[in-house]
Amino acid sequence: MIRTVITGSTGRMGSTLLRLARDAKDLQVVAATVRSGSPAAGQDAGLAARLGAALDVLLMDDLERALEFSKADVVVDFTGPEASLAHAKTCAARGVPLVVGSTGFSEEDTAKLRESARKVPIVAAPNMSVGVNLVIQMAAQLARVLGPSFDVEVLEAHHRMKKDAPSGTALKLAEVLAESLGRTRDDLTFVRDGQTGARPPGEIGVQALRGGDVVGEHTVYFFGDGERIELTHRATNRDQFAQGALRAARWVARRAPGLYDMADVLGLQGKT
Repeated sequence: MIRTVITGSTGRMGSTLLRLARDAKDLQVVAATVRSGSPAAGQDAGLAARLGAALDVLLMDDLERALEFSKADVVVDFTGPEASLAHAKTCAARGVPLVVGSTGFSEEDTAKLRESARKVPIVAAPNMSVGVNLVIQMAAQLARVLGPSFDVEVLEAHHRMKKDAPSGTALKLAEVLAESLGRTRDDLTFVRDGQTGARPPGEIGVQALRGGDVVGEHTVYFFGDGERIELTHRATNRDQFAQGALRAARWVARRAPGLYDMADVLGLQGKT
């Protein structure tokens, strides 16, 4: 049994992770946390997360204390950049592997995450879905084969409550496409407004839509002369994100220190 700690346990992803980890035969939820000062602290994690039954695990608002008493093998974190960085530092100090699914990290944040990963193995990915990560690999291959004669655009859609834009997955797609085409982040265009003129050669557009309860949709367009290719992934619930994260948890629990991503977890050849 892999002794697992779930952070942000009363949130959308946290409660999903709790439910799926509870039902997994090879995982044991030994601790669960909420933000500091949360009124849910001290409640049973299963009841607070509305799972319909108690888990016999009391919510804590301090990850360090949770790790001290749980003898955890791995922590799974879907909170936010600031909290995730603090959790990574705590895991590094305690020697506990970590899975991070938060998005919105800056380059400076990623550097801090990498620093923690010198002490413990960390899997960090903007999207833990197995399907999305296969789409990223396919997009890279298409870009290499089609080359500069095709114009590339990335479009993503998410629910109205999402805080960052474009999504971390869209940014990952755009960066992978740029690398495959020999371009840089300077070639990414996030806003078009007014008299923009003709589309510059080599530009990669990244656009975001927000509304309703859309879980997550990502499409890469390859526009050629006389033909168009569309590569799309649509998520209809959060289970696949959580299942991917738990797959990463099983994988990272036995790895050497380092910063990994889902391509490592899935063993994808020619990872970008």
